[in-house]
Amino acid sequence: MNIEKRVLILAIYKKQESESLTDVLITLENSGLFKLKIGKRYLKELKKEGFLVENELGFKGLGLAKEIEGEFKIDS
Repeated sequence: MNIEKRVLILAIYKKQESESLTDVLITLENSGLFKLKIGKRYLKELKKEGFLVENELGFKGLGLAKEIEGEFKIDS
């Protein structure tokens, strides 16, 4: 899985309850990670692969998000 999709999964995992998936995509687009069109394609792929269920991370997605979060943590 490419880094952009991994960051997207982590961003969905870390989003506020009041934020929608579109809000997450716009935030990542504004950060320069990808264009909105590509982000929407990634969301479709994540749904198709079973990581997203009803616009939320499913069991498979939560497991991967926690793994990705561990990769990004800096031990001090």
